[in-house]
Amino acid sequence: MPDPVSRKTEVLVLNQIAQVGLQRLPAERYALVKEAKSPDAILVRSQDLHAMAFAPNLKAIGRAGAGVNNIPVDRLSKAGVPVFNAPGANANAVKELVVAGMLLAARNLVPALDFVRGLEASAPDLDKQVEKGKAAFAGTELPNQTLGVIGLGKIGSLVADAGIRLGMRVLGFDPEITVEAAWSLPSQVRRAASIEEVLRASHFVSLHVPLGQRTRHLINAKTIEQMRSGAILLNFSREGVVDETAVLNALASKRLKCHVTDFPSPALVHQPGVIALPHLGASTREAEDNCAVMVADQLRDYLEDGTIRNAVNFPDVAIARESPYRLAIANSNVPNMLARISQAMGDRRINIHNMLNKSRGDMAYTLVDVDQAVPADAIEELRHIEGVLSVRYLPAERGAGA
Repeated sequence: MPDPVSRKTEVLVLNQIAQVGLQRLPAERYALVKEAKSPDAILVRSQDLHAMAFAPNLKAIGRAGAGVNNIPVDRLSKAGVPVFNAPGANANAVKELVVAGMLLAARNLVPALDFVRGLEASAPDLDKQVEKGKAAFAGTELPNQTLGVIGLGKIGSLVADAGIRLGMRVLGFDPEITVEAAWSLPSQVRRAASIEEVLRASHFVSLHVPLGQRTRHLINAKTIEQMRSGAILLNFSREGVVDETAVLNALASKRLKCHVTDFPSPALVHQPGVIALPHLGASTREAEDNCAVMVADQLRDYLEDGTIRNAVNFPDVAIARESPYRLAIANSNVPNMLARISQAMGDRRINIHNMLNKSRGDMAYTLVDVDQAVPADAIEELRHIEGVLSVRYLPAERGAGA
């Protein structure tokens, strides 16, 4: 087993990661590189990693953002590699863009801007052209309109709160809302029993759900039929959440007034009724800084202490260090694993000071603090237990483990 003191922990940095985040990885312990064949960890924003070959020594990947569609999470899970992201770090930036999208659509600002751009500045009757033309762009005000929010995580909750502050009635739906999100949700938000209830009641529908099998084409021809005529659909979630063909048909039939999206696909660009933005959701200096700091801290905590926070494929696991000797074990969620780990320690008369095991679906993760150094043969025995995916030995005095 290589001694982690002999070299720095190598972190491959892909894309532009904000310096304020990279600075959280101290230079005396971490080597930040732009090219590496076998890095210990990877920091990434949008680069597609699906075709990348990962070296056996890869310990973790950190995504400086919320979505992980560009990362082969299932493949990494099978190798016992956690994928960290930064949920909520860009929430305020996305919320502000959603509010901007509502205003763009409600006040017909995009066609109004196009109209003004088409005017001849030197025309002697410019004022008359403006007065005559503006009638085509009369809009609606937001107070007393109903905003439906589908997905009440950090971003959805902030969007709901913004709607309330703008005088809107807010209706929300999220079948998997967490206790933390429920507590942060403004009391004025009325909880809907179904997506259909939200669609039927809302003048504006804002989507804030992750993209998965259950949410792909969540908005489709059938669900659009449930929406009130002339509604405005906002998608700042993920491109695949909306069936674009169904939306375009609904715009053509005037079932939908407008579709505001942060994902300008070929099907949507230049289409009437579509306001497409160039994926600006997290494109603020503050959001990029927040994401970089959050994911760098999570990556360092994992590499040095085995702590897991905000991994999309692992359970959250954290215990205070009460011993200088720690093992971090990722394994398939199968019976008798803790007994096998305990036996490997007991056979060598190594006392377990503290142990915490948690599972998430098919994945389980265990932190074990022991009262004495763990010999190499014990670590090898653990690695050969059926179902064990990775074992890392993290003596406190050594920092990031092997």
